[in-house]
Amino acid sequence: MVKKPVRAPDDRTAPARANDDLGEELRLRLYRSQQVIRQAEQRAYDLFLQNLVKGTSHLSLGQEAIAAGFATAMRPGDLSFCTYRGHAHTLARGVPVEKVLGELMQRDNGLMRGKGGSMHLTSVEHGVMGSYAIIGAHLPIACGAALTAQYKGLDDVAVCFFGDGTTNIGAFHEALNFAAVWALPVVFVCENNLYMEYTAIHEVTAVKHPAADRASAYGLDRIVIDGNDADVVYRTAQAAFARARAGEGPSLIECLTYRHSGHSRADPAKYRPEGELERWKERDPIKIYRERLAQFGIAESAMTAIDQEVARIVDAATEACKAAAPPPDDILFTDVYADGGWAWRN
Repeated sequence: MVKKPVRAPDDRTAPARANDDLGEELRLRLYRSQQVIRQAEQRAYDLFLQNLVKGTSHLSLGQEAIAAGFATAMRPGDLSFCTYRGHAHTLARGVPVEKVLGELMQRDNGLMRGKGGSMHLTSVEHGVMGSYAIIGAHLPIACGAALTAQYKGLDDVAVCFFGDGTTNIGAFHEALNFAAVWALPVVFVCENNLYMEYTAIHEVTAVKHPAADRASAYGLDRIVIDGNDADVVYRTAQAAFARARAGEGPSLIECLTYRHSGHSRADPAKYRPEGELERWKERDPIKIYRERLAQFGIAESAMTAIDQEVARIVDAATEACKAAAPPPDDILFTDVYADGGWAWRN
């Protein structure tokens, strides 16, 4: 099959044009969140090249607006369910950079004391209910969390993030059907970065928009947005959350975006058409948002101050993680089996 270059979305994908209703404080929060994700993940990339991050990692460079927009619109009781590309969502929910980098570096100061690594970031305290390495596995689990909130009469929302490749997994369709039948307060968010592991999604999917074009099969609205515009993402998230809290059931949102690097650190991404990455970098979410802030009269100095503050945080976190000890041997066999672990079994 001939590879076709995919163009970046234009403004027709957005449900609303940018305006000034969000206000300076909120916009600066959105900008800061994107900068934390960008700088922390770039540092993770650098640490990998220094052999300080073992194994592989899956970065969200270029996709920051989705995590920032949804997390900023969420309340403390709302829950995030992530894929193995979960660093961005974990950071966006407020987990400290040191905890994330420490986990990637397998240090005792990591979020899970180095036992989870890059693909299993979890922080119940921050509403991050796990990063799942099995494609599609977390969609039914998010339904379970939403069913719990519904049963208890809470107005909490479960938010489930997944890639475009997940839309061809059976659990995607099962979860959507279950959520629609039970009118669950769950929001399904497809981060369509155009590629599965090494294959363009359009080469193996019968519809143009792998998530949104299937929404009608479950009685849901077709929602496709520019996932590189944090304002659009934030507004769309707000509307979906309001619907879920009002008892009106689930939403399925397809966010068009693009990962700047390969699927993982093991992937040089040579399968992408020439010039495609450069075109998408013109719609880099941070570039878009800096221009947006300037458009509404926010001083360049305010943005620079955030950039510098985040850089200091990332630098301090890096040094703390380098100095941190590896996890002690005695935790290797804890939380392995509910019946007592390997010693009991032997």
